[in-house]
Amino acid sequence: MKVLFVVPPFAGHVNPTVAVAAELTARGHDVAWTGPAEVLHQLLPAGAELYPSGDSAETGGYGTLHEHWRDLRGVAALRFLWEEAIIPLAHAMLPGVERAVDAYAPDVLVVDQQALAGAVVARRRGLPWVTSASTSAEFTRPFAGFPRVGEWVADRIAGLLAACGAPAGWDARFSDRLVLVFSTPELVGADETYPQNYAFVGPALGPRPSDCSSFPWQRLDPVRRRMLVSLGTLNREAGGRFYATVLRAVEQLADRVQVILAAPADTVGEVPDHVLLQEYVPQLQLLPHLDAVVCHSGHNTVCEALAHGLPLVVAPIRDDQPIVAQQVEAAGAGVRVRFGRARAGELRDALEAVLDDPAHRHAARRIQASFAAAGGAVTAADRLEKLT
Repeated sequence: MKVLFVVPPFAGHVNPTVAVAAELTARGHDVAWTGPAEVLHQLLPAGAELYPSGDSAETGGYGTLHEHWRDLRGVAALRFLWEEAIIPLAHAMLPGVERAVDAYAPDVLVVDQQALAGAVVARRRGLPWVTSASTSAEFTRPFAGFPRVGEWVADRIAGLLAACGAPAGWDARFSDRLVLVFSTPELVGADETYPQNYAFVGPALGPRPSDCSSFPWQRLDPVRRRMLVSLGTLNREAGGRFYATVLRAVEQLADRVQVILAAPADTVGEVPDHVLLQEYVPQLQLLPHLDAVVCHSGHNTVCEALAHGLPLVVAPIRDDQPIVAQQVEAAGAGVRVRFGRARAGELRDALEAVLDDPAHRHAARRIQASFAAAGGAVTAADRLEKLT
């Protein structure tokens, strides 16, 4: 079987495909990717087969897009994501995805929900395609309370299909053959009813391009409890105020808590001895050494933390993050705080709650067990094999 992964230039969307691809390769299948090469070269394993599509010459540059997008909130952020990123990316990727299909001749396409060109090309060519759902937000009726917003998104997708000459009346975000959801109902919401073609496989964790040797492992305190603070890859430069609030919040916890702060040094400044500041951390390798995680509620970071049974303090910023934060809170696996308006006292109370209240850790471990039972990359590979 030959599998072509169609992905956008976002780490949280690429990482699950790397794990699934590794499992497929171990079983003797062939894998390749198509997407913006300028970003994917940094995210894919060495030697990965990559067919470029939608690079910056066609889109204006993803760095510029991130700079414009990271300061937006609410509906403004959602509009920007669709109008300036997802829809233009689909148009930009279409020719490259077509070329990739011609050159690679895949048996099946695995298409990220934000790489709509893959679904369009699969429909054009009559090829089986599978949805890669790297965030669970779309499975909780996110626009139930805002029907006009949901209609607006549907109109954007319909406009894309019309512009590409694709048939109307279908949603390029959801395959009718198979939807791989990298989560479980225990986190997304067990009360919902899902179609049979939705496979909740849990997070697919695998090796990442990272340099573990440069991390100062010897500085991890063997006595104090350890907590990671991270705003992910796209929000880190916008976190200056939040980082400062974190530092104030942990002042009174210095005798018992060590903070590993993943942030650019120029957004933080001087840090006290109980704070270990690193611009980047080998997150998957670090998580087994931690007691809790503070993050922006990005789906990737949340699921990686819960896969290690770690409770969270979540400070959502935009897009799907408020929905994922609500899932964490509803499951009892963490505490939600305000990103832009959190006060030190509020944040300190949240930190103490996830460290000291056993209910949060119990809930995190319950979700951890559901992730393990779901099977991750192994189950995803099983379901893909059944398609061909």
